[in-house]
Amino acid sequence: MRTAYSVETVRAAERALMARLPEGALMQRAAAGLAAACAGLLGRVSGSRVVLLVGSGDNGGDALYAGARLARRGAGVTAVLLAPGRTHAGGLAALRRAGGRTVTADRGEEAVARARLVVDGIVGIGGKGGLRPDAARLAEAVARSGAAVVAVDLPSGVDADTGEVRGAALRADLTVTFGAYKPGLLVDPAREYAGVVRFVGIGIEPPPADAVLQALQHADVARLLPTPEAESDKYRRGVVGIAAGSARYPGAAVLAVSGALRGGTGAVRYVGPAGDAVLARFPETLVSDAGPAKAGRVQAWVTGPGAGDDAATVAEVLAADVPVLLDADGLRLADRDTVRGRTAPTLMTPHAGEAAALLGVRREEVEAARLAAVRELAARYRATVLLKGSTTLVAGPGGGPVRVNPTGTPWLATAGSGDVLSGLAGSLLAAGLDPLDAGSAAAYLHGLAGRFAAQGAPVGAHDVAARIPEAWRNVRG
Repeated sequence: MRTAYSVETVRAAERALMARLPEGALMQRAAAGLAAACAGLLGRVSGSRVVLLVGSGDNGGDALYAGARLARRGAGVTAVLLAPGRTHAGGLAALRRAGGRTVTADRGEEAVARARLVVDGIVGIGGKGGLRPDAARLAEAVARSGAAVVAVDLPSGVDADTGEVRGAALRADLTVTFGAYKPGLLVDPAREYAGVVRFVGIGIEPPPADAVLQALQHADVARLLPTPEAESDKYRRGVVGIAAGSARYPGAAVLAVSGALRGGTGAVRYVGPAGDAVLARFPETLVSDAGPAKAGRVQAWVTGPGAGDDAATVAEVLAADVPVLLDADGLRLADRDTVRGRTAPTLMTPHAGEAAALLGVRREEVEAARLAAVRELAARYRATVLLKGSTTLVAGPGGGPVRVNPTGTPWLATAGSGDVLSGLAGSLLAAGLDPLDAGSAAAYLHGLAGRFAAQGAPVGAHDVAARIPEAWRNVRG
């Protein structure tokens, strides 16, 4: 599992380690890792033109020491000093001893235009807001140059703690981060600026309990997935109820059932007006027209996809004393106080537009501050919230680390994809996973299935559902 920590936690861990090490040892470790990453990107170091964009903090010091290492290997290294009077003295001296040269910011664009590699050491993890004008002009010059860009710890201009980008920022091809992941490297929109993220261990050990973000990996998801035992039957494996679809949107019911059938439970019950369409596609489904309360035993309900204005069914499902997943129309139709007052768990799965409507803000505000939005929704509704999007986030109602999903593809932005995800997550709820784990595992499998289905081409939601078993087997190894 990848864990990300706040700036405050990272700095506290750095201070604790520096107190036990010789002065400058931690920066030398970071510089060695940074120089190695730059050399790997360059391939041939000798004769390459490298430009360092150097700010006033330790971030600039890391860049200078790494530049000195590259200069000693024959690279032509030029440091653009954005704050000449406050440049890291030791790093600057090391660069000059190695044969590197320096220029001021007014000469920076000229240097960048000739560079093969640019190292972004302008602002460290404590930076807030966008780049200042001099730095913003250099960022524009970098974008025009076509040079490869390596960011030191974090791209300059993005917020390390929130993943927000509130002004001009520098886009990297590779970000070399030290000691611990920062939330901004894993959450959009900042993640888009980071490029490939390479972790360099420097010996710091933030307390695991202080993590603010978690990204599950294959092994983590494999431990969560339900496995039938020798004595299992379809009821012992769990039954998920799907109350979805309408005369206008029968496909939503079919797609939600398609996800549920591949989510590890033993049976799927469907309740709603799309029963004929569901049976025609999935004859193994248990179909009822008696309403959720009389449909039979279930361990979890999914409601909302394609529901139209059927508020009565949504309310009936919310009254059940089992976990409930709310999606699509169900998010709009559900009474907030009813959701807040439920004793059984609730998992809500909005996209950015639906989240914006629930929060009473513009969609753009949710997309710009995804981490804040998912936390706020979870707190308001006392529910676990899975916020779908370019980086899917899952937050529990009681705080704690937010889960960020590392799988997926932009091709998943297609009609019905969310219905498949809802059925899959609901099935995992019925199989016994808590909402945080069910949402996280479902998003992971769904994203992986989307990759397998798309392979760089347009894909339909039904294709994604069909590849869930392959994703499951891939995770299990």
